[in-house]
Amino acid sequence: MKIAFDAKRITHNATGLGNYSRFVVNRLLAFHPENQYNLYTPGKGKDFLRNQITPHDAVSFHYPTGLFQKSFSALWRTAGLTRQLVKDNIDIYHGPSNELPCNIRKSGIASVVTIHDLIFLRYPQFYKAIDKAIYTYKFRQACQNADHIIAVSKMTQSDIVSFFNISPDKINVVYQGCDISFKRKITEAEANAIKTKYDIRSPYILNVGSIEERKNLLLLVKAVKDLKKDIHVIAIGKRTPYTEQVEKYIQENNLTSRIKLLSNVPFSELPAFYQMASLFVYPSYFEGFGIPILEALHSDVPVIAATGSCLEEAGGPNSLYTDPNNEHELGSLINAVLSDNNLAESMRKNGREYLKQFEDKKLADDIINIYKQLY
Repeated sequence: MKIAFDAKRITHNATGLGNYSRFVVNRLLAFHPENQYNLYTPGKGKDFLRNQITPHDAVSFHYPTGLFQKSFSALWRTAGLTRQLVKDNIDIYHGPSNELPCNIRKSGIASVVTIHDLIFLRYPQFYKAIDKAIYTYKFRQACQNADHIIAVSKMTQSDIVSFFNISPDKINVVYQGCDISFKRKITEAEANAIKTKYDIRSPYILNVGSIEERKNLLLLVKAVKDLKKDIHVIAIGKRTPYTEQVEKYIQENNLTSRIKLLSNVPFSELPAFYQMASLFVYPSYFEGFGIPILEALHSDVPVIAATGSCLEEAGGPNSLYTDPNNEHELGSLINAVLSDNNLAESMRKNGREYLKQFEDKKLADDIINIYKQLY
């Protein structure tokens, strides 16, 4: 099969949708190299991102060629690209980041779109009105035009059916995996280097994700007051205006010495932060899936997440879950894990077992089987 991808996120996005897109392509290359994988992107983007795609004869990058296409690359990606796909005899087009060219259905090329979440419809208060309108239009059009839809969780599948009135028969749930770097044990030297660089004190609870209101870091910060004073928190993520609200609470409650907020941490350093943590806490109100939970489980770290979305799908039945509005419940769960070695070890052991359903080959096979149904 000649399979094409919308590769803008691959070449331009270092997190989130970029990580997912690179994961999909690399795993397909690893387990199904018999196909051709054509990556269409409006520009070369960042070298270090593009170079994360495994060099292979089966993969190639494609860019706009004409002056008009180069000058109006966004238009090329949403409409003009289709003509190039037909010319290149593409069999399957996959939009891994919620979008498809608006005229893909007229091209005769079978199409697949991955929908990650519809959070903007569930929690519109976290989005600007114009962004919500654009996302709603693009995502609905993609779902209606696609021959098949991949949802990254059962929760997302349910939302697609509910909000866009799409038949569930058109949707397959294919979970995400996490980067291979989280599956490698760090060395003592790597651990010591991170401790020194960031002045880390153990034991600590880790949180990873953009510091925005939906991610609900403030709940964890409030829960710290119920914990022993030698327990620290390290939160790693992109700063947003919400960060100031979190910092204000930290200062007003004399928690500055116990909570460290870090941004711009290189992705390559994250495995060390995870593997040195005593516990990972992810109290987000709503997620499409929850990759950081997988990263924590691969790092052999117990997980506490929040109820209300799909985090139980990512964490499994042996992680613990809290009401995202109850800091005292979260504090009680944290104390239970940190004070009971048997509980913590049971969570680690069962977490390793639960990860088997997220093995790379299984996820690659699930996607290829969808392609084959359309081919």
